[in-house]
Amino acid sequence: MTDRFEKDCLEILEKKVARGEISRRRFAQIAAFLIVGAPAALKAKGAFAAANELVFVNWGGDAGTAYDKAYGAPFKEETGVTVKQDGSGPTEGAVQAQFESGSPTWDIVDIDPFSAEALGKKGMMEPIDYAVVDKAKMRPGFGWEYAASSYFFSYIIAYDASKFGDKVPTGMADFFDVEKFPGKRSLYKWGAGMWEAALLADGVPADKLYPLDLDRAHKRIAAFKDNIVSFWGGGSESQSVLLNGEASMALIWSTRASLIEKDSGGTIKFVWDQGLISPGAMGVIKGNPGGKENAMKFIASAQVPEKQVIMFDMLGQGPANPAADALLNPEQARLNPVDPANMSKQIPLDMAWYETNYGPALDAYTKVISA
Repeated sequence: MTDRFEKDCLEILEKKVARGEISRRRFAQIAAFLIVGAPAALKAKGAFAAANELVFVNWGGDAGTAYDKAYGAPFKEETGVTVKQDGSGPTEGAVQAQFESGSPTWDIVDIDPFSAEALGKKGMMEPIDYAVVDKAKMRPGFGWEYAASSYFFSYIIAYDASKFGDKVPTGMADFFDVEKFPGKRSLYKWGAGMWEAALLADGVPADKLYPLDLDRAHKRIAAFKDNIVSFWGGGSESQSVLLNGEASMALIWSTRASLIEKDSGGTIKFVWDQGLISPGAMGVIKGNPGGKENAMKFIASAQVPEKQVIMFDMLGQGPANPAADALLNPEQARLNPVDPANMSKQIPLDMAWYETNYGPALDAYTKVISA
């Protein structure tokens, strides 16, 4: 899940530059924070750690700039340890290949918690050292054995308000109700969150969702397919299907909410009701060249709320540290998936279920939507 979401964050950042929301001057100011040689490292597809260095692997592009401004450059200043940004993309298979090589060149990876847990149980990830990384600086329930939460996003309902008068959807039952809310719909191509949405619409209580009844979810989606105009694979697709009027509602990533609101002149709105919260995390490859100790110190340093606000500003990622909530103004809070007012209306995806079931579930989902 993370790779597709992170790539979309890069696209959002690029659009902010193009629209003037982030100025070229600001990028020049950001560059001033970078260590000597970092620009080349940001572009590199494979950074290699040297003495007193860490390699942080994310999903490439301008995200490296954001991660360096928020986390890398401050860590260098605090500890003297250089953090190189590697945009290779830490898929589960790539992380496994790094470990199995016997001489990994990566240290810290931006990874789905369920992937980190699966790899960790195979002996490929370091357990998070909670004597260094502070669980009190995490939202309750979002610290795992092999992964430390670092940001959040949600799957939420976006809708064309011009088509519904004063009616506002209040959950997944409304999303699946084309009599009350007429028009076509759009769902996520890669399954995550869609099973939960279908089951909620089918009357399953939020606290009874897991383990997911996939047969029931797929039956609900199959019966609804005539109302689905597209299954989107990237954020721009989910945005365009609403902006061009093809769909009256779509389940989209929360990071797209402000963009779609602006691009539609306020016509396309969104709600947090029964949104599905998905966490991103940092993990450490076992036997990493920079050493477990420095890697854990880096993860701990990334828990500083002011640093996480930078990531929210640049990539729209909800802060993992609840102390960051107080640093956001009301408009920012409105767009933050884990602001207490927004989070209370939503349901977190169960990472333990995804760890065991995501692969087979996605295969079955793909057959349903392509039939």
